[in-house]
Amino acid sequence: MSPRQIPNAICVVRIILVIPIVRYLLEERYGLALVLILIAGLSDALDGYLARRFDWRTRLGGLLDPAADKLLMFSVFVTLTWLGWVPVWFTAIVVGRDIVIILGTLVYQLLVAPVHGEPTRASKLNTVLQIAFLLLTVNHAWMGWPPRSWLNVLATAILVTIGISIIQYVSTGLSRLRESRQAG
Repeated sequence: MSPRQIPNAICVVRIILVIPIVRYLLEERYGLALVLILIAGLSDALDGYLARRFDWRTRLGGLLDPAADKLLMFSVFVTLTWLGWVPVWFTAIVVGRDIVIILGTLVYQLLVAPVHGEPTRASKLNTVLQIAFLLLTVNHAWMGWPPRSWLNVLATAILVTIGISIIQYVSTGLSRLRESRQAG
């Protein structure tokens, strides 16, 4: 394996970690699940750093990284909802946002032009808030901390950033669509 593929390998490991994370959550082994979620989060930061620092960016990595992120988030949200730690409506909104973004990206890719992953600031903040929410929710399930009120505040912040990010993605997509039609 060439060094250029190291970030991709890290993404694959992150995808594989989803299986034991979900298993440990279902077995209510929250401490182990929490450690693996932290490892997955740190590996996400590491592969991104390596790709940028050494210019080891690849087309495959551009697809693997967000896929690994979405798979982890989707799996943990759905599992925590199944276990009763996260309300169904909240998980539906979080997952629905991702579905809207994925479908919008596919439509744009097929009908307009190639898509280059450009998450907005609100989207990046939303991802950070979601990771924090998941970590704190698992910790709450495990140790009873933080209080539910903190999780509610974090959930509200997630809902706000979801709204802002969807507006940003839709307006950017429509703007690019207009530009491509004027150029063509």
